[in-house]
Amino acid sequence: MSVRLSLAVETGGLPVPETGRVAVFHPTSDVDLSALPKERVLIVQPFAPDHAALAARGYDCVPELPADVRFAASVVFLSRAKALTRGLLAQAAELSDGLVLVDGGKTDGVDSVLKALRARCDVSAPISKAHGKAFWFDATGTDLSDWQVATTQIDGGFQTAPGVFSADGVDPASALLVAALPAKLGRNVVDLGAGWGYLSSAVLQRETVQALHLVEADHSALSCARQNINDPRAQFHWADARSWQTTERVDCVISNPPFHTSRAAEPSLGQAFITAASGMLAPAGAFWLVANRHLPYEATLAEQFATVSEVAGDNRFKVLQASRPRRHRR
Repeated sequence: MSVRLSLAVETGGLPVPETGRVAVFHPTSDVDLSALPKERVLIVQPFAPDHAALAARGYDCVPELPADVRFAASVVFLSRAKALTRGLLAQAAELSDGLVLVDGGKTDGVDSVLKALRARCDVSAPISKAHGKAFWFDATGTDLSDWQVATTQIDGGFQTAPGVFSADGVDPASALLVAALPAKLGRNVVDLGAGWGYLSSAVLQRETVQALHLVEADHSALSCARQNINDPRAQFHWADARSWQTTERVDCVISNPPFHTSRAAEPSLGQAFITAASGMLAPAGAFWLVANRHLPYEATLAEQFATVSEVAGDNRFKVLQASRPRRHRR
């Protein structure tokens, strides 16, 4: 939980405007926002689990800003993706009539952001705390329009956006999974953690597929998927793949699950995807998973499925196929 925002307001001299809305860009669910007037805060958070948690705390939350809005001040929490960070700062500077506070850890590149902003505008003295910094600048007269984010077209004609997974090209693990998938997957398929739609686009090349559910927690990635897939069989769900449920059993689940939210690997994320897949499959259904070779997923797969095998792989990745789910949760 970052305490730098509270320090900036309480002891650092950051004035909170007495009127007008305050935009807060991309805070995680555990960030302390108590220094801001909750009734005037609008949180922009495209990641479904954090969005839901912040909304449950009583905040007004949106996955992306509506058109024609302005703010008395803004707070930007940095992303590890440089292009996304710069895009958020450009958006905050454009839409704010007052100060923009920037908060980030060293691993978020806060020092390089501070240096870049100092070359373009007057910046406050930074507050250093908990392996990070907070500082602010006046949006009035600060033009960061050249930092605005834009979608990118990569090989294959796919549209991606800064900050989404594999924004610069097709992920090699996903490509390995696509090459391993059989010609027939069943009528109803789920792409769990669908990203910008690469796996789903391959699934929809199969005429036997009647419905495909793309489940993705990142609203920005799902927006790209909507651009990349124009097929009436596709259904798009902005949701946490670990808790999303189908209305009926499906024949197949495919997934290239995330395995970290920070720099350290977190196998529990992929393990939660495995459990979720088991719960939504029909008794004869199959689960197709690709993962980094070092990730310990086989034990969880064996707990959730009667049959598990590695069907493809190389020195970096493995494609695992599991069938006959042991548990059928509802």
